[in-house]
Order: sequence, then structure tokens, then C-alpha cells
Amino acid sequence: MTTNVFLPGLLRSLSRAELITKMRETTTGSRDRWPLSSVIILATTLVFIAFLVKLISKTKKRRSGRGGSGDGYKLPPGSTGWPLVGDTFAWFGAVASSHPPRFVEQQAKRYGKIFSCSLLGKQAVVSVDPAFNRFVMQNEGKLFQSSYPKSFRDLVGKNGVITAQGEQQRKLHGIASNMMRLEKLKCHFLEDIQLVMLRSICDFPDNQVIVLQDVCRKVAINLMVNQLLGMTGELDIDNMARHFSDFVDGCLSLPINLPGFAYHTAMKARNNIVSKINETIAKIRRLQGSAEVGNGVLGRLLGEESLPDEAIADFIINLIFAGNETTAKTMLFAIYFLTKCPRALKELREEQEGLRGHNAAEAEMLTWQDYKAMPFTQCVIDETLRLGGIAIWLMREAKVDVAYQDYVIPKGCFVVPFLSAVHLDEDLYPGALDFNPWRWLNPDNQEKRNWRNSPFYAPFGGGARFCPGAELARLQIALFLHYFVTNYRWTQLKEDRMTFFPSARLVNGFQVRLNRRSQL
Repeated sequence: MTTNVFLPGLLRSLSRAELITKMRETTTGSRDRWPLSSVIILATTLVFIAFLVKLISKTKKRRSGRGGSGDGYKLPPGSTGWPLVGDTFAWFGAVASSHPPRFVEQQAKRYGKIFSCSLLGKQAVVSVDPAFNRFVMQNEGKLFQSSYPKSFRDLVGKNGVITAQGEQQRKLHGIASNMMRLEKLKCHFLEDIQLVMLRSICDFPDNQVIVLQDVCRKVAINLMVNQLLGMTGELDIDNMARHFSDFVDGCLSLPINLPGFAYHTAMKARNNIVSKINETIAKIRRLQGSAEVGNGVLGRLLGEESLPDEAIADFIINLIFAGNETTAKTMLFAIYFLTKCPRALKELREEQEGLRGHNAAEAEMLTWQDYKAMPFTQCVIDETLRLGGIAIWLMREAKVDVAYQDYVIPKGCFVVPFLSAVHLDEDLYPGALDFNPWRWLNPDNQEKRNWRNSPFYAPFGGGARFCPGAELARLQIALFLHYFVTNYRWTQLKEDRMTFFPSARLVNGFQVRLNRRSQL
């Protein structure tokens, strides 16, 4: 507010002629009194002031409906925040907390469920309105397109399903969805997932202390590398896990490609991942038709689809990134919430041990019928995704001027459906901050629970960018819960809390002591 009043007044107090006169005095006759450094400082200051005035003037025009792409428009109500940085600090301060929607909830109470603010130096329209969020997702590629920071785009690649636009995005999304159809989950994934679980989490000795966040990360990368690339070697998996950890850390970093910066380390990690994918492609082509090729998605991709070589690595990296983040963090958060809710843990364990009763032979794996007989487990997964969903908001950009209700959102404006704020809305979910998996057994919540189409519950996004691996992720999480809760009891050793920036995690990694349970 102070800047809005002070800067225009300052410039009004000096006419253009006076400014020119003072600049001439400064650069000619007054050199003895004004050293060159002072001249540079004065010139820079005036340019900066002019820039600020232009920015403020432009913002005012937008607020009053006089700016934009030719025609007048009216943005949703809101504030511009601080000069230049806008609301960015308040936004990311909330996201880094245990309650990411805090900032948007405050703004929504003041301005309404659709409001405007300034993020990263750009005008943004933010929504906690389920109907508008669905409108944005359903109009992907028509009225809106995805928008990501440069570091993210560089790392995941232009040929991936996350960042591709238009026809290329539709083609890649179709290929990914085809690779992960339900019948392929039964044939290609169910047994492989359980083998990974048996190898990764079932052999901890009694009284072992682990950091569960690290364990879940390794399990998830093991799953994705196994299922996408067909890798099973411990050394290969450990290397990919290390590279992907560096990769993820750079996705929201400053795009400075110099040693010592996270972006530089992440780009090196990406190059190593691409090299490994290319090696695997070459091996598959050498062994084409051989049983050694295995059932990895990459092998089927090369055999069933027609993608140029330069697009294949980006495609696989996108799937590993999306699958690894969703699966690892949801497994972690599920155990975190269950630890705080012993009643839910008891009911989940009883359900899973009942399945083990159907499979009398200890070594016998769960069947697809077993997976479909986990109603309470599915409630736990749904509630974990509601409270601790990884996709807490979507970043979109208006492709054209978009009319919605009484507003017109100008072309180029950020549009941010804040999904987590809907998931934590007390009006939709009474006791919204409580972990309550039984809420999903309530008939009144069945419409909300349809995570493929519900505007009230969208943990996997929606529209043309609905996560193609959603069903696979749920299968992985359910099987992880089965093997973890039937093999162990655990004691939490250190207090912890969630944060969602730069990525979803528990700040202390959730350190626990494991005790093996007697086999039933």
C-alpha cells in the first residue's frame, strides 16, 4: 500500500524536463560533485522506479478491467501482495507447513472461492471451488495448458506425458494408459510388485531401526525400475535410486547450471538416467523375441508402440518420476497416519491377516481376488490421499481469454486449482483434518469418492491429464500395506510432521523401531 502511494507521487513531483535537466547536470557540469558511481546508482534507481510504476499501473488497470489483450476484463477479486514478489512468500510459507492450504483458505474467506493474487511475479487466479477446478481440468488443451518452471521442464523433458502439449500429450497419455490397463496389472504387475516387496521390506531383523521415508523411496524406485525397465539387479536399482534422489531435488530449483547448484546436480543425474535407459533399449533390441527381455513396460513399449528414440527416454523418466513420488510418499503417509490412529491400524491388520488365511501356504502370493477383497484398505488409501495427497495444486495457464461466471481470465494468466483446499474443506468433509478412513464407508460420500470424476476428490488430477498410473499406484500401496503390517509392529522414535515443499515428505523421515510379528 505504501509503495502504491509513494512511487507515483515521487515521479509526479519531477516533470520529465526536470528529470532530464538533473541527469544532464549529473553527467556534465556537476561531475566534480557527482562521481560516476553515483550517476549509475541514480540512473538504475530511476529505471527501477519506472519499472515499479509500470507494474503497479498495469495491475491497477487489470483490477479495474482496463488491461489485457484488447478487450476489457474483470479478474476475480484479490490482492497484489508485495511489490514484485507479490504473494509468493506467503504461498510457499504455507506450502512448506503441515497445512498447505492455509494461505488460500485465508484469501478465500476474504475474497471468495475464486480469487486473484500475484505469484512468481505473474498474475494468478487461484481456485478452491470444486466446479471451477473441474472446469479447468476438463478444458486442458482447449482453454488451458500446463505450466511448469524451467528447471522442471528441463529435467522431465519435452517429450514426457507431464510436460507435452496438444496432440503430442494426447498420444503419450494414450500410450501410458494402454501400458497400465487393469488387465495388464493382473498379468504383468501383480506378481512383480509382490516379489519386490518380499525382497525390499520383509527381511528386516527384529529390533531394527529404520527411517521409513528412505525405505519407501527405495521400494518405490525399485518398483518403477523393475516394472518400467525390467531391472532387478541390486546395484542397478541402488544407482537409479541415488540418481533419482538428485533428480527430484532439482525439479523446483533455480535453473543455474553451475557446480554446487541443485539444478546442475539434477541435470547430471538426468544424463546418467538417460544413459541407463538407452543401454536398456539397446539390450532389448538385441534380445528382441527372447525370453530374457522380460515384461518391463519399456520392452512392451518398443514392441507395441511407435515412438522415436529421442522421446522414449523422456517418456520413461516421466513415468518413473510420477510413479515414484506418488507411491513412495503415499506409502509413507499411510503408515504415519495409521500410527496415530491405532483403531484404524488394528482394523487394517485384521483385514490383511484374513487374506493371509485364504492363502494357507506362507509363500503363496496374493491374487487379484485378494486385492479386490480389501475394502477397508482402500478406505485407508483414499483417506491418506485426501489428507496427504501429493498433487496439492495444479499449475495451468490460460491459452485464450476465458470467460467464467462474471470474470474474464486473460490469456497468459496463471490458473491454479488448489486441490488440497477442497480435500480439507470442513463443509465437504466434517472433521477434515482428522484421519478417518471410515468416512468413505458413509453412503453420503460415495459420489465424492469417485476419484476418476469427482470434483470434490481429485488426488490424481483429472481431464486429459488424469494420472494414467493411478490404478497401478493404488495396487502398489495396498500390497505394501499388506506386507508391512502383517510382518511388523513398530514404535515411532522421533516426533514428525508433514511438509510439501520442495516435495512432499516428513521432516524427520519417520524413524521407527521394527519388531517382527509371529507368523500366523
